[in-house]
Amino acid sequence: MTTHPALSPSSAAPRATSFLAIAILATAAFILVTTEFLIVGLLPAMAADLSISISQAGLLVTLFAFTVMLFGPLLTAWVAHIERKRLFVAILLIFAGANALAALAPNLWVLALARFIPALALPVFWGTASETAAQLAGPQRAGRAVSSVYLGISAAMLFGIPLGTLAAQAVGWRGAFWALAALSLLVALLLQWGMPALRSPQRLRLGEQLRILRDPLFVANVALSVLVFTAMFTAYTYLADTLESAAGVPKAQVGWWLMGFGAVGLLGNWLGGRWADHRPLAVTALCSVLLALGMAWSMAAVDNRFWLGMALALWGVANTALYPICQIRVMKAASHAQALAGTLNVSAANAGIGLGAMVGALAIPAWGSSSVGYVAAAIALGAAAAAFFIARLRRGRGLARAQITATAAP
Repeated sequence: MTTHPALSPSSAAPRATSFLAIAILATAAFILVTTEFLIVGLLPAMAADLSISISQAGLLVTLFAFTVMLFGPLLTAWVAHIERKRLFVAILLIFAGANALAALAPNLWVLALARFIPALALPVFWGTASETAAQLAGPQRAGRAVSSVYLGISAAMLFGIPLGTLAAQAVGWRGAFWALAALSLLVALLLQWGMPALRSPQRLRLGEQLRILRDPLFVANVALSVLVFTAMFTAYTYLADTLESAAGVPKAQVGWWLMGFGAVGLLGNWLGGRWADHRPLAVTALCSVLLALGMAWSMAAVDNRFWLGMALALWGVANTALYPICQIRVMKAASHAQALAGTLNVSAANAGIGLGAMVGALAIPAWGSSSVGYVAAAIALGAAAAAFFIARLRRGRGLARAQITATAAP
């Protein structure tokens, strides 16, 4: 088996080694996030096989999301000292075992346990994989490295639900979980072979890691992520309904429109990774404005398929660009404990997803399906304004520190 010398947390791996390791991390991200989203396409088959209602089966989705949100930061802080290669291999093995358990589940309760266990590990991977990719690539290529990992996440979000539907038809829902178990095991072996060992991060007490929450600038960046994801998912959660009921897209074609939305979003993921290293707050503001324009334009263009497609393309690019941008921005705002910072951003994203779904659910009965885009656009403009405010706060802090340094100098 190939071995690699240990790398310090501040060093970058040789370009070929880092490219391979980051590619494997992106593949791992695809498998792990597909495990999260695949179940949506499997729900009807699962409900029929286990003799439960769709609503009961749907609670498995809620269980996963809330577990990620509530337990992610503390678990990441707890395991932050573990050498990253060992940690990632362990996470993939946990997913392999949990997916196998799901494939064997005789009832809803066992299936719930099989969903709860990987939901504990997923945010740990999200937080530490971003940090590790940046570490492997070095500071000059950190944003591109993180966006490469997020490419796996974006691809999983794009293909997870369609793959689940196809898998349920081809091999059954249990077969789909067996396939995920096998793929998780395979990627664990690839990580063991292809990723260099990294020197274990310095062990910090939980209280010391949580000290980042005393920094108002860091907390403001986390709150900004909540606002951004609320804007994104106020409209995106109900995009299928908007296409069908407001734009008149036939039900059989809605899935293709959603696939197209996700496909152009891969361009946004690439752009977000290139831009986020430089002035991440300004880039957050810019993409939030573009997001607002895309969502509002989509609602205004529901009667014209061409302009609706153009508007959705703008929306999709801005929407997906904000995933790596928010992750990198929050991590850069942390003075230490970057793995915890990354996972706090994941929790913030899940909070925003939940809030966005609630806001959209209130807007639709009040003002109709096409209203969610305008409501979401207003929230996105609020996020852009908040990003400018935080940038001013950051500049003010920098000037204050410069004045203190100048005064203290002999």
